[in-house]
Amino acid sequence: MERVMGVRWYAALRSSFPILTWLPRYNLTWLKMDLIAGLTVGLTTVPQALAYAEVAGLPVQYGLYSAFMGGFIYCIFGTSKDITLGPTAIMSLLCSEYIGGDPVFAVVLTLLCGIIQAGMALLRLGFLLDFISHPVIKGFTCAAAVTIGFSQVKNILGLKEIPQQFFLQVYYTFHKIPEARVGDVILGLCCLFFLVMLTLMKNSLGSSEDEAPLLVRSARRLVWSLATIRNALVVIAATGVAYSAEVTGHHFFSLTGKTAKGLPPFKAPPLSETVANGTVITFSDIAKDLGGGLAVIPLMGVLESIAIAKAFSSKNNYRIDANQELFAIGLTNIMGSFVSAYPITGSFGRTAVNSQTGVCSPAGGIVTGVIVLLSLAFLMPLFFYIPKASLAAVIICAVSPMIDFRVPVQLWRVKRLDLLPFLVTFVVSFWEVQYGIVGGVVVSGFMLLYIVARPKVKVSDHGVLLLELDSGLNFPVTEHLSRLVYKHALHVSPPRCLVLDCAYVSSIDFTVVHELTELLKQFELRGVSMIFAGLKPSVLKVLLSADLPGFRHTDRVDQALQLLTSINHYEQQF
Repeated sequence: MERVMGVRWYAALRSSFPILTWLPRYNLTWLKMDLIAGLTVGLTTVPQALAYAEVAGLPVQYGLYSAFMGGFIYCIFGTSKDITLGPTAIMSLLCSEYIGGDPVFAVVLTLLCGIIQAGMALLRLGFLLDFISHPVIKGFTCAAAVTIGFSQVKNILGLKEIPQQFFLQVYYTFHKIPEARVGDVILGLCCLFFLVMLTLMKNSLGSSEDEAPLLVRSARRLVWSLATIRNALVVIAATGVAYSAEVTGHHFFSLTGKTAKGLPPFKAPPLSETVANGTVITFSDIAKDLGGGLAVIPLMGVLESIAIAKAFSSKNNYRIDANQELFAIGLTNIMGSFVSAYPITGSFGRTAVNSQTGVCSPAGGIVTGVIVLLSLAFLMPLFFYIPKASLAAVIICAVSPMIDFRVPVQLWRVKRLDLLPFLVTFVVSFWEVQYGIVGGVVVSGFMLLYIVARPKVKVSDHGVLLLELDSGLNFPVTEHLSRLVYKHALHVSPPRCLVLDCAYVSSIDFTVVHELTELLKQFELRGVSMIFAGLKPSVLKVLLSADLPGFRHTDRVDQALQLLTSINHYEQQF
């Protein structure tokens, strides 16, 4: 008995701390692969984190503050070996809508998001994510990619004082093109060109033959490795060019500018803020200002991360625990708020790099976290010289694959009505991102409710009427079912007997029982019968306990048809 209890406790411990499932099997081969993968992802993470902080409207160091905690927390609590947590383009865009460029608001948002996500995990509320349909997600990601990509055009052109709102941004960007800085334009276009070329080279190498000579394979591996860290290479090269120009007294480029030096202090997140005029903004005021972000950002963060984890677990043949993933993300955000991070989630691009470089365990995230911490500790003064145009090029190339032109075609082929939530989400997201998501979810919800309330009912004549329901029988269906019964059986002359095929009915509620009682009374008044066929035991038990007048049932439809046909034949004779 004690041994059984010990096994159960250990199983529960492994479920809560997934590190216990892989750490006993850890070996030198895994360590080597994790070091390579972690280093590669780290060199990708640093420039992206700096760039995504710009998208969020925060100083660039906040991108790095948000990029290292995930590697340490997820290593202990995560269930996917591939996924990397940190700032992403979509989360940065969502945060920019609510924090208004205020780091205090960003940190409070991180804390509250983490609490909400961890609370959802403990209460096992992950099923709520199932109500965000795939067309809504695709509509949002496509719109977000366009919004994020175009928001960086101003940095490629070196323009100032461009509004955040998308439509105003488009207008003022084109209106101010004559004010573009030649240095920023040339540098930005060169960065874009090299990023695109390196991406194309990497994609072409991915399909090359393994039978090539050793020297060729080595060259391909070198080019592939360089293409994988292309963001870091381009940013380093652009920074070198900008630094050379600055020390010679030529100010050709718009630079990132002054950044805070060193590691972020580990301290409790600020729960209030004092503005320049001495006004104190309390925690409750901050929470009110964050408003809908406290619903949208936690849900979208979890949705994005779990979708990525599921995709790579399927590709690499292992399973994840979605509820544990939810807890890991929530705890990462809670702990991240102690180091001034803004909300994070899983990154598809960095996770793909992690998987392709052969990571063997979540320990690769520790190496990535260390790379980020070293950058914060020693490289922050150099970040002053990073040109904004180079970071803009990194962001544009990162988000461009999110624009998937095949989605509308696929939706049209599979189910044309699914284009509606896709288009609503896509179009409205250009006005306000959160309204686009809410609008798409509402439209999808109405479509789902209509399907529930108006199931397809096949009506056929076998001498007696047969109504076949193709889905369950719940209270929204009662009015629709009654109308069909009256139309085909009770309001005809003479009234007709009816068989109701309930083979697909798995549950029943009080409203349905009440309506069936009224229908059976009407059948009795008109001297005809209604028989239920194919009832499941649980449904039959409910109907028998309801004491319905004139209730009759058979196991199969053919039995019910035969019974009513016999009754009709008997009545015609007498």
